[in-house]
Amino acid sequence: MNDYIFLQHYWWFIISLLGGILVLLLFVQGGQSLLFTIGKTENEQKMLVNSTGRKWEFTFTTLVTFGGAFFASFPLFYSTSFGGAYWVWLLILLCFVLQAVSYEFQSKKGNLLGKKTYQIFLIINGVLGPILLGTAVGTFFNGAEFVVNKAQLTDISMPVISTWANPLHGLEAAFNIWNVCLGLAVFFLSRVLAILYFINNINDDAIRERCRKRLYIEAPLFLVFFLTFFVHTLITEGFAVDPVTGEVFMEKYKY
Repeated sequence: MNDYIFLQHYWWFIISLLGGILVLLLFVQGGQSLLFTIGKTENEQKMLVNSTGRKWEFTFTTLVTFGGAFFASFPLFYSTSFGGAYWVWLLILLCFVLQAVSYEFQSKKGNLLGKKTYQIFLIINGVLGPILLGTAVGTFFNGAEFVVNKAQLTDISMPVISTWANPLHGLEAAFNIWNVCLGLAVFFLSRVLAILYFINNINDDAIRERCRKRLYIEAPLFLVFFLTFFVHTLITEGFAVDPVTGEVFMEKYKY
């Protein structure tokens, strides 16, 4: 039992570390969402894209590793979430596919869609990517609708332990205001990180000046959404498990 508890804490530490690194690397998405806000000329936009374009693989790789850590540590959770709430994860994957395609083809001659289309794809990834990731992680705190029945493993016709109980298969997370609140907090944090990255990475006075002005907008918005979610999480009921019966119940001030 002690080894089992140790492994639980060990894997949650690894997952938390990877999650923190992933959020840190979301400055790439934040920079993409600010492409037309900070970059006013074609040359400035090119500098912004070149700056984030050197780093985008790290974000995608960390995201995949983050999901892989769940598979390695908590396979039942992985199969339930990724197999049940598949629409939200497919949307996240689609956003990152758009990002990869955009960096690869936007500057190539003769591309059918044109440079502006690929820049719009980058903005879609920059906005929806962080919001969807934050919304999905919000379900860890606010719960989701699924059923786990380990006795069903003996059913030869359908040996499935867990099933998703909502027909929206993950999209219902967007209808929970607290999930969206965390999603917006992650989004504005990614923009704050991007602004700080641009200030230190791009040697252009006009871009740096716009970044500094924009920081006064993005930082307070991040604090509003993050602190709102944080305080709500501290004072709301949380999911707890009875160690004797295994029953899941709501416990006040759980977190």
